[in-house]
Amino acid sequence: MGPAERAMALIRAGIAAADPGAAVARGMAEVLANPPGAGGRWQVIALGKAARAMAEAALAALPGAEALVVTNAGNDTPLTGARVMRAGHPQPDAEGAAAAAEVIARLGTAGPQDRVLALISGGGSAMLPAPAEGMTLSDKQAVNRLLLASGADISQVNLIRQGLSRLKGGGWLRLSGAPVTALILSDVPGDDLRVIASGPTVAPVGSRAQAADLARALGIWDQMPGAARAALSRPEDRRALPPGRNILVGSNGISVAAMQAAGADAGPIPLEGDVQDCAGAIWALAAGLAPGQALAFGGETTVKLVGDGMGGRNQELALRLALLAEARPVGFDWAFASVGSDGRDGPGEAAGGLVGPATLAAIRAGGIDPIDALSRNDSTPALAVGKALVMTGATGTNVADLAVLVRA
Repeated sequence: MGPAERAMALIRAGIAAADPGAAVARGMAEVLANPPGAGGRWQVIALGKAARAMAEAALAALPGAEALVVTNAGNDTPLTGARVMRAGHPQPDAEGAAAAAEVIARLGTAGPQDRVLALISGGGSAMLPAPAEGMTLSDKQAVNRLLLASGADISQVNLIRQGLSRLKGGGWLRLSGAPVTALILSDVPGDDLRVIASGPTVAPVGSRAQAADLARALGIWDQMPGAARAALSRPEDRRALPPGRNILVGSNGISVAAMQAAGADAGPIPLEGDVQDCAGAIWALAAGLAPGQALAFGGETTVKLVGDGMGGRNQELALRLALLAEARPVGFDWAFASVGSDGRDGPGEAAGGLVGPATLAAIRAGGIDPIDALSRNDSTPALAVGKALVMTGATGTNVADLAVLVRA
């Protein structure tokens, strides 16, 4: 098996470990320990890229439960016993707003004898726009575009999103008339439950004032719609958040551990921070690799948009690492793959990139200058002509990004 084939085998092992059905099955014993009261019922609400698969596993354990699934295109096939609603990602849309209204209605009709099972996975923040008072969906979309282009990490993005929403930052707990238990599939480094899908069943990351200060620090405050600035300027809601149970059932760390079990060593650094810095830190490890050694990484980098090209953080990481490898070559064959565990990296269809020593020559032979492509955030066409795109299709799960560096 060559280094490229081995790299993808390790990536597939990581994705398999994030199977959402198995993750839900692991948490159901604790869920079932608190059944509905007399005359009560189960209300299952699943949100995120893994929502459908998580709901399917929950319904198998809760026959007769009512279920709502809110997920993105590609993961929204019908599910017996559930209403499946499609919602936009990464940009909130009118379908997501309709789904948010349905979630609010279902939480509001649940009573004390009922039980709400929340199934939360990555991507849910954009999929469920419920704008704060005075804001419109277009206001939320405008803020989201600013955040995606700002270079902010996921914790910073979700701090601001929570301050502008009725559902994020514990909103489900405030709206539900029934006790809420959440099974959570983490897509964020460190598994901060407040950040995953913007924490609908968890206390917020911070205050509105902190969100406003962050928007100013990111340089987007003055570009935000006036209604959004007004929402972040309101006094805090001082009411105590109703209690809820939150159970982590799958994570990026579990997937990286599965890659290790499949033959990789743990990478000594996470995938985090600026994509160029991360590429440099990973390639600095290449010279020390032993023959046949592989290093597995997990996390999520950030990309500041400076152009209008097509790409994603995994593709950009792979292309930037290939350029560093060209500038600082090693005397052996190697491969590097970086892939979104959900099968989607950015707005296109690619999951990520897989590069090696011959990638840049193939890109240039196809008529594309890789440095120019990166200056426009246009990594997808470059990797495509270099036959270096990874295409997996929707995986039905989401535990952030997985990467591996392999020496032949």
